[in-house]
Amino acid sequence: MAVAMLSLVTSCNQKPEKKAAVSATPKSATEQLVIRYVDEDSLMANYNLAKDINEAMLRRQNQYDAAQQQRGDQINRFAATMEQKYKNNGYLDEASFNADQAKLQKMQNDAQKYMAGLQQSIQNEVAQNTQQLTDSITNFMTEYAKQRGYSMIVRKPATFYIDPALDVTDDVIKGLNKRYNKVEAKK
Repeated sequence: MAVAMLSLVTSCNQKPEKKAAVSATPKSATEQLVIRYVDEDSLMANYNLAKDINEAMLRRQNQYDAAQQQRGDQINRFAATMEQKYKNNGYLDEASFNADQAKLQKMQNDAQKYMAGLQQSIQNEVAQNTQQLTDSITNFMTEYAKQRGYSMIVRKPATFYIDPALDVTDDVIKGLNKRYNKVEAKK
């Protein structure tokens, strides 16, 4: 027991080892980190730009679906006509049958190319809209945080618990919508 006490006293009297300097020190000991949060789901549901982009993407998806349906219907009608003509011995020779088969194949290939191009166009539009939305929110949040003296604004899902009093979602949505000027889409 005496040895343990002597060891404890000796270790307390020794100078502490120098630790590596911390590179990210606070500006001053009296400053505090001021954090707020935003509920991203509410933001996306209520920010007019996000709603407009979502509506535009739904319209584009509907256009894609309609184009796919239309092309498919055309191909199916031609294939049904070919089949009916074949059953009724409507092909007088093999060349006319082969010509219709080639036409059907061309219709299918053209439809695939058209749909692939349309899909690529939609993907490009989604990427462009996503970038626009991200830029808009990021720029606003940067200004908003600086104006109010916030050190950080986090997304609610990035936390396990955060005091609801720190929620600035409604204020951010109001500010974003006030700043947003809707531009009519080109037709």
